[in-house]
Amino acid sequence: MRRVRTGIDVGAALDLVGGVLKWLAPAFLAPAAVALGYHEPVWPFLVAGAACGTMGLALDQITGEKRGAAVTPRESFLVVALIWLLVPIFGALPFVLDGGQLARPVDAYFEAVSGFTATGATLVPKVEALSRSMLFWRQLTHWLGGMGIIVLAVAILPRLRIGGRQLLQSELAGPTEIERLGDTIRETARRLWRLYLALTVVAILSLGAVGWLGLDHQLSFYDAVGQALSVVALGGFSTRTTSVSGFAPITQYLLLIFMIVAGVNFLRLYRVIVQRRVSVLARDEELRLYLLFIAIGTVLIAVEVLGGGYEHGEAGVRHSLFQATAILTTTGFSATDFSLWGPLATLTLLLLMFSGASAGSTGGGIKVIRHLLLFKLVRRELEQTVHREAIVPIRANGRVIDEKALRSAVVFVLLYLLVFAVGSLLLVADASFSGEHLSAFDAFGAAAACLGNVGVAFGFAGPAGSFAPFSDFSTIVCAVLMWAGRVEIIPVVVVLTRAYWRP
Repeated sequence: MRRVRTGIDVGAALDLVGGVLKWLAPAFLAPAAVALGYHEPVWPFLVAGAACGTMGLALDQITGEKRGAAVTPRESFLVVALIWLLVPIFGALPFVLDGGQLARPVDAYFEAVSGFTATGATLVPKVEALSRSMLFWRQLTHWLGGMGIIVLAVAILPRLRIGGRQLLQSELAGPTEIERLGDTIRETARRLWRLYLALTVVAILSLGAVGWLGLDHQLSFYDAVGQALSVVALGGFSTRTTSVSGFAPITQYLLLIFMIVAGVNFLRLYRVIVQRRVSVLARDEELRLYLLFIAIGTVLIAVEVLGGGYEHGEAGVRHSLFQATAILTTTGFSATDFSLWGPLATLTLLLLMFSGASAGSTGGGIKVIRHLLLFKLVRRELEQTVHREAIVPIRANGRVIDEKALRSAVVFVLLYLLVFAVGSLLLVADASFSGEHLSAFDAFGAAAACLGNVGVAFGFAGPAGSFAPFSDFSTIVCAVLMWAGRVEIIPVVVVLTRAYWRP
């Protein structure tokens, strides 16, 4: 039989996928421990963990001769795309085996994709009806996917000594220049995860102290842990159906601070927090634009919220700032039902969905750095229109950006808008056939929320509802959009081209 030859080492890619699944299996022990503590069934998590580990070991055995093979940029695209497709399958198993609100495989997979991609879109109409252990697993999927399962794999898998840089470059959100924080790329990944873990601990202790001191009687320690796992990952799942609107203002302010911090490039955060190089932030153009976007969004929302009488005083200002930040950073928390606000506020929130946080953060979306590069490109074009012979290099954070990186930013934004348009059209078309009440604006919101990993949208998918009214086809479309948004589209498009597979 003739052997099919391809231009990539599929065996090496599958070997790494197996390694990631094998190391992910122990994560199911955490919700199992919570189930024991609350006297709930443990077996769904044990079965799911065993299935995940078995698949990982099976891939290890099948591709044994490829163990330790170098991973080139071409293989890294396939690894990233496969991992973010396969991991939610095992993440969905506990929901299916539990037989509760997410017993249907399509629903369970949607919820797991939303969790691991740190999106926060949900099909659960009544979150409190989930068992404590299932609710904890739902929050934990956010945390595992926030910094990135592949970053964790680079940190712990000894075989990734050669190809780790390519995988880390593919995994970190946005066009991020990988700065080594240690002697090796593996040490860089470890330090990123240590910072991520430290930020999570600080969030848990801070929120836990608010509840323990009686400053927020609605915030139990369980709620504090759940919100902390979600906010550091810039996800959107909450332990409450009403998201964080039922918590006290001090809790919302704390969550606001953590959202802003987690939306900053983690490589920059490490330089500042651990190495105490504060000057790194002072000259960071992306950070300045990131904070400016939050400020502009807040002002535009506040103009209508306060001027239109939707809310008043400190609450109106707080909710405007909170929602602008939650949507821009793609966290997706809701401190109020913003679907009741007027058109200026809702349109502002829709536009903020296309921003995203900083590159190298745990957020989704287009990323602020790409907006910065596009602004600079437009300015250069205007200058060269007047002075045709002028050579105007584009700089960001003091560095000259090469033309290839600029083209990549433009191509990414165009692909992003194309995928968004196709997703919106599919949702509208399916709604017309299935009889769903879905306006064009609500379809835009749902597509933007899923592709940008924001989670919360408008209409029945807004703060007071869920994605449950969508048909199975629309649910799958939304899951694909979340997956494509998390891997930043390019790996998906590349893997689907014929040229990728040619020798």
